[in-house]
Amino acid sequence: MTRSRLGVFTLSACLCMALPAAAQQRPLVTEDPEVVGAGMVLIEGGFDYQHQILYPTSGLQGNLLRAPLLGVSIGLSSIAELQLDGGFYNRLSITGSGIGPAPLANMLDITGTTTHDVEDIVLGTKIRVAAETPTRPGFGIRFATRLPNAGNESGLGLDTTDFHADVLVGKTSKSVRVVGNVGLGILGDPTRGDNQNDVLDYGVSVARAVREGVEVVGEINGRASTRGGTPPVGTEARGMMRLGGRITRGTVRLDAGILIGMTSRDPSFGFTAGATYVFKGFDVK
Repeated sequence: MTRSRLGVFTLSACLCMALPAAAQQRPLVTEDPEVVGAGMVLIEGGFDYQHQILYPTSGLQGNLLRAPLLGVSIGLSSIAELQLDGGFYNRLSITGSGIGPAPLANMLDITGTTTHDVEDIVLGTKIRVAAETPTRPGFGIRFATRLPNAGNESGLGLDTTDFHADVLVGKTSKSVRVVGNVGLGILGDPTRGDNQNDVLDYGVSVARAVREGVEVVGEINGRASTRGGTPPVGTEARGMMRLGGRITRGTVRLDAGILIGMTSRDPSFGFTAGATYVFKGFDVK
């Protein structure tokens, strides 16, 4: 069974067994159309470990630790929020090199069997377009830009800027919340400054409350290349499945989950854990 088929089968099983859930947060990455709220500030932090991830542009493969991963969402109004996500330290324990075309391998500046860099920063804006009703899902839009903070020299960065525009849909039924994302991603070609690849962003997630303050969650999230033939190296299709749980106590939520890659470039497996805290930051007039 391929990774993608295994991912679809496992998430389907989770949907059937799993079930009110609030706006999606860690360990999920599929964006909920609901926003954090006017004047509210959401801070999340955590780490993840990914086994045997491949970086096609540098030809490096290995085990990746990212810690801490940080995110801040600021409620600009009752329908809009500003998002900032990134991380201070990514460390790859190299288990293979020279894999695939690796067009930027000649730019590597590393010694030994490890390399490290920062996480690329993602700056985004989310707007709730229509609130959810008993008979209709909620809708939103999100625009996000990934900035090239990680460099080619470490083998972990692309030195390109990407843009994403996505439509967000969410609906709660009894104790189950289902969220879907679809949109366009414009990815810069790491090997040419005058080229790009347009990809289809997608994501679907489910959260089910099994008791007060306890949820099981799952999702499939990724991108599909829309280019005929071979896409530019570094812009290929990617996909990840996440399965996990969340425990909420007051304004604090703890989470943990497992990761399963859906393409040969994604990690074979991994895990993540973290926490989320929401508080009133300022008044909006």
